[in-house]
Formats: sequence, C-alpha cells, structure tokens
Amino acid sequence: MATKKKLVLIGNGMAGVRAIEHLLKLSPESYDITIFGAEPHPNYNRIMLSSVLAGGADMKEIVINDWDWYKENNITLHVGHKITKIDTDRKTVVSNLGIEAAYDSLIVATGSNPFMLPLPGADKEGVIAFRDIKDCETMIDASKQYKKAVVIGGGLLGLEAARGLLHLGMEVNVVHINPYLMDRQLDEAASRMLQRELEAQGMQFLLKKSTASIKGKRRATGLVFSDGSEVDGDLVVMAVGIKPNVDLARLTGIEVNRGIVVNDFMQTSVPDIYAVGECAEHRGIAYGLVAPLYEQGAVLAKHLAGVETAGYAGSVTSTKLKVSGVDVFSAGIFVETPDTKALKIQDDLGGTYKKIVLQDGKLIGAVLFGDTSDGAELFSYIKSGESVAGREKELLLGFSADQLGQSSGGNSRLEAMADDEIICGCNGVSKGTIADAIMNKGCNTVGSIKACTKASGSCGGCKPLVEGLLQIYAGDSIGEPVKEGICGCTTLSRDEIVEEITRMKLMSTKEVMNVLGWHNPEGCSKCRPALNYYLGMLYPEEYVDEKESRITNERYHANIQKDGTYSVVPRIYGGVTSPTDLKKIAEVAEKFEVPLVKFTGGQRLDLLGVKKEDLPKIWEELDMPSGHAYGKTLRTVKTCVGNTFCRFGTQDSMGMGIQLEKAFERLNTPAKVKLAVSGCPRNCAEATIKDFGVVAIDGGWELHIAGNGGVKVRATDLLCIVKTEEEVMEWSSAFLQYYRENAQWNERTAQWVERVGLDAVKQGLENREDRLALKDRLEKALSVTTDPWKQIVETDELRKNFEQLSGAEPVKL
Repeated sequence: MATKKKLVLIGNGMAGVRAIEHLLKLSPESYDITIFGAEPHPNYNRIMLSSVLAGGADMKEIVINDWDWYKENNITLHVGHKITKIDTDRKTVVSNLGIEAAYDSLIVATGSNPFMLPLPGADKEGVIAFRDIKDCETMIDASKQYKKAVVIGGGLLGLEAARGLLHLGMEVNVVHINPYLMDRQLDEAASRMLQRELEAQGMQFLLKKSTASIKGKRRATGLVFSDGSEVDGDLVVMAVGIKPNVDLARLTGIEVNRGIVVNDFMQTSVPDIYAVGECAEHRGIAYGLVAPLYEQGAVLAKHLAGVETAGYAGSVTSTKLKVSGVDVFSAGIFVETPDTKALKIQDDLGGTYKKIVLQDGKLIGAVLFGDTSDGAELFSYIKSGESVAGREKELLLGFSADQLGQSSGGNSRLEAMADDEIICGCNGVSKGTIADAIMNKGCNTVGSIKACTKASGSCGGCKPLVEGLLQIYAGDSIGEPVKEGICGCTTLSRDEIVEEITRMKLMSTKEVMNVLGWHNPEGCSKCRPALNYYLGMLYPEEYVDEKESRITNERYHANIQKDGTYSVVPRIYGGVTSPTDLKKIAEVAEKFEVPLVKFTGGQRLDLLGVKKEDLPKIWEELDMPSGHAYGKTLRTVKTCVGNTFCRFGTQDSMGMGIQLEKAFERLNTPAKVKLAVSGCPRNCAEATIKDFGVVAIDGGWELHIAGNGGVKVRATDLLCIVKTEEEVMEWSSAFLQYYRENAQWNERTAQWVERVGLDAVKQGLENREDRLALKDRLEKALSVTTDPWKQIVETDELRKNFEQLSGAEPVKL
C-alpha cells in the first residue's frame, strides 16, 4: 500500500475545510490530514453569527462539521493553535503552543481580519468587531454586566448586530453618518419606515453623526462626535469591512499583494504551498463572499487529488437585501426629478411601501418595502424600456393572477436563470446542482436538497428559491425579487456598489465585478469606466488606475475624429499663453504636418488630424500638460481679461482662472467639468453656463454652480458670495469633491444638482469644517496624479504600454 502524503491545513474555517471535504470525496486515502485552527471550535458557519445573537440559532446549530466528523475522517485537529512559523526548507509548521507538523502539501486558509476604524480610543476594552464566535461571546458576556451598547454604522451588518444586542437585553444606539438608514439602497420614505420598524424593535438612532473618538479610561464608556456631542455605551461594536490575513504568508516569503497571490490551481509562489479563501488573491481579486471561496476549494481538492481540472477562473456571485427581518427592494432611478412622475402607496399599518418612478411613459425605477413580491416584474419593465402608458396604476397596485399566470408566473423567473447561477450564496450551490439533485438523485423536499447539496442549510435566505425550483421540477413555486443596477451586468445601484467597495475594501474593477456578482464577469462599456472612477475616487492613494477600463479617448489621450485621426489639445491655463508656447505648438504642427490648428471655445489651440502613431512623439515634443479635452475631468477654465486690462473689470479674473485651473487639472470627475471666471457682472467669460462659474463683483465674488451650455442649456444656480480668493478656492474645492463623491458616473453637475436639489448641495457645504475636509480629500486625490503624457514619454516600457493599450479593444461611449 502506498504511503500517504502529509497534508496540513492552516485555518479551520469555511473555505479550507470545504476543500478538505471535497478531497475526502475524491481521494479519501491519499493524505494524512492535520488541521490547525486558531479558534477553540470545530468548523462553523460564520454567516450565522447574527442569528446566534438574535436568538434564531444557538452555537451548536451553526457548526458545519462537529468533533466527530474529524475523528470519522481520521483528521488530526489542533484547535486554539495559531501557526507562527512555516519552514519551507524543512517543510514544517510550528504553532504558538509548540506543536510542529510536517507537510508534503500545505494549505493556507487564514481568512481575513475585521477592519477597525482608526479612532482615538479604539484599543480600549469593550471595543470589538462583529466577526467570530468570540465577538458573539463578548457581546453576550457584556450584556450580563452592562446595559448600553453603541453600534457604529447604519448598514446591513451594523443593523444585524444591533438587533442581536437588543435580543440580549441591551439598550442599543446605532450611529450613522448620513441622514437616513440604508440611504444608499432606499429613498427617504422607505428609510423612515425601516427606521420606525427598527425603533419598534427597540433600536435608537443617532443620524448625521461622525465619530471623532471613543471615550473612557481603560474601558470604553461611549463615543464623542465631531460636533462635540456624546453618547454613552459600555460596548462599542464596529462592523466596517475585512482585510485578508496575510501576516504569516508575508513572514514566510510567499508573494503577497492585497491577499496571498495564487494561480488558477490555488498555488502560491512557494512550491507545495496553496492558499484558499478570503486570504487568497486570484488574478488580482481577494474575495470576501462564501460562494467563490467554495469554488476555489473544489478546484484545489481536484488538483490535490490528481483529478483533471481546468482550474479556477474566478467567480460570479449573487447578493440580496434583507435588513433585520424586513424585505426591501430598489431598482433603477427611484429618486424623483422634475422630469419624472412618481406614484406611491404607503401602508404604515401593514408596514409596506411601494413607489414607482416614470419618465416619458416608461418605468425607470421602483422602491418596495415590506412586500417585494412584485420586484421581478417591475424590474423586467425597467430593463425592457417598453411603454407602460395607461398602465401606471396597474403597476402600482400590483400584478393580477392572469398577468402572472395562475400556475407558473413566479416560476418563469427561475426558469430563465442560467444553470450556473448561484442559488445558495452561503454554500455556493448553483441552480443546475439543485436541478440535478431533484431530477436525478431523488431529492423531492427542501430537507433532502439541503442534505444533498447544502442549499438553504446556512442562513436559510434562499429557501424560497429552493422551493421554487422544486415546483418547477416537481410542483408549485414562489419567486424571489431581483434588482437592477448601474447596467445590465449587475443588480446593484451606484450607491450600493460604492458602499460595498468601501465595506470590503475592494481594489480593482475585476474584484468588484466578481465579489459583487456581476452577471457578465467582464463587465461592459457602462460599468467598467464607472467602477474605475469609483475606485479611484474612494482610494486615491492606493488604487492603480486601470487604463483598459477607460473610454477610448482617455486611453489615447486625444479625441478620436470621424476619419480615424485624433485631436490633440495642450493645456493653456485660463486661456493665457506665451510666445514661446505658441512657437512650440506651431513648430510641432509643422513637423507632423497637422492639417488644421483651431482655437477652441475654451480658449485653447486644437491640433486636428493627428495620426495615432504620432501621438506619443507629438506630446513629447510639445512638452506641455494635456488639456484633457477628451476626459471626464477638468476641461477648461475660461477667463476674460478682468481688471488687468478692462475698464469694467473689478477683479483679476485671469489670475483667478489660472489659479483654479492649476489647482484642479488632472482631477478625475464623474463627467466633464468646465469652469469660467468673469471679471465683472457683464460676464464675458460666460461663467453662468459652466459647471462652476465665478463672477467678480465689487469687493467679492459670486460663485455659481451646475450650468450647462450643451444641447440642453441650463443657467447656473447661485451658490454663495465670498470676499477673498482663498474663499473661492475653498468653496470650489469643496463643491467639486462633493460632486465627485455623490454624483453618478457620467452625470454632469447640472443633472446632479437637478436630481438632488440645490438645497441639498448647499446643506452639504454650509459647514466650514465639512468644506475643509472635502478640500483635503480633493487635494489628496490630486497629489497622486501626474500628467498622463509625462508618464508615457518618460520610458520605453511605458511607451510600449501605450502601444498595447492602443491595440486593445476600446471601451466605447
């Protein structure tokens, strides 16, 4: 009999043990298996922790594999052991308690660590995350001695933690920085209903509060907010995201990026060492959801068992929204604007709310609260764009049995799903797997499907879908609502995406698309540029701009023309140039035989008809910053001559314009941005149809916002009047950053202000402390940018990168 190989698993969590489960099925006699777990527990379902706190389950119920399972499979288990050293020469691991184990193959599944806000006092006793059984036990113990808890964050995880603490008999305050709970998923009415529902459960809310520090000496006694107010609490819970646990791998010399870098077979940079789960980074993506981690485990098991496998190619995941026992749904554009009409039904007694938003006879958005049964049907109308004129009230009041089909209306949604679509996100079970269990393995109940596939065996949220699939293949069904997002690739809205990127610290477009469950794993021309912008906006110092995710013109740093040539526009600050620059532009135009040189409406010179292959050399010889005439960024700052020459001028408009343009050049924005400075109210620079306009008056400056001189002309709104140039810079910086952080991708300032309202923008900027914070964030974003052509012309390698990008399939508008 062949000698068994030694397999060691570091980490007793869901991902690593799932790989072992698969391996035991494929090749039960190949390995002697040893598992080290840092927690003193058998393998358990972390997703169910909120149910434990809320009283829906006890600790025993969330165990996936009990103590007997390890014994039955001859697995040596060391719990409460943290591996502190991997000796890659001797092929051994050593625990903090002195246990040493040899390996032929080693799996690192160290998972992730909770992200703790770096607040003063965060290291005090009583400040915890919401991540593992120990955190649950800490909450349970605290509830026996203390009565006041504070949860930072009004998102899904924070509200679930708060509900659990309420069940433990604690008084709970939830702190949320925004005016409404779940404000990125719900409109104000639905958010208020959710708040009332949760207040009825006993939660208390402190909205529009920014935490400055945690008070107390040895133990936390509450929070201090930036406005000086305070709240008492002997337990402070943070649930604000995770980061891969890579400390051991880094110490060992294994290649680490955000996570432990692995290939398609989950191999690390060190021979015979593998990584799987939240600690692993595959093709630049570190997943934070369960389904991808299980798929990784299945591939790794096949590889270790010697079974042929195509390898792991990344995952498409799925999500849904259920907040503290309340179903919510949102899709499309559900915020009303002057161009839309909304119909609403609000039943405060029944706890339900329904709003549909229409534009030009089409359904463009919806919000459902409490009863989400019509979600899928509403979504289909939003997606199709078909006219619903004359049927608006019918949509509002609900779909009849005749419309849906007496016996199979709900089933149609499930029937349309692809076989590889994940039904059970907790356990990574697809529709095809469940269908096979029903049709070929005799599973004809939810219980038997659970036993066979583990679908619905964890949080239970997918049970209606499992029942629906049962009815398709063996009986009646219930559907499950879906949501529409920023494009057809996802069900998530802009705000949901930004929230999840922040919560899970997602750092690439590919990672976002995989972790957040894109239907199309490659994305599309709408979502890829949007994700690239959101990531750069959120993480200006960490995120590496993905050139391949930019639109065509931004890739080539020039405007493509209808004949296939390009337009090159160097930056001319405030429309003010010099004989030297003019001569340089003229010489370059002559040398490269540029067919046309034209003055633009933004007071610059445009070199038209440039060949693509000449672009790098033209920029190199110009040696001038790009005017970004092609980008979603600051285009121009138009100026008049002001009081420097004009007898009517009251201020130095040229100086102000140059100052603004130099301050904001290279700033990435959701859509193009144009500025102007007029030296007097005669407004020769047309500042009142710009995104941000400055008009000089006696003793000060008028600041105007949200103008548009395009197809749909819109005059600006007056934001405020200031006295000094320093105030102009402060307000303009704050406004642009507020726009960057809150507007949708490809939404001009005019559309954005019309959508959110002028009062909302003024309110967001009225506090000077908030303005300075916005200004700081804008300056941080700008501090890491350089002119793109400076990078391209500096090295041969970067020039080659340009050539590769130029040859790639472009993202088109």
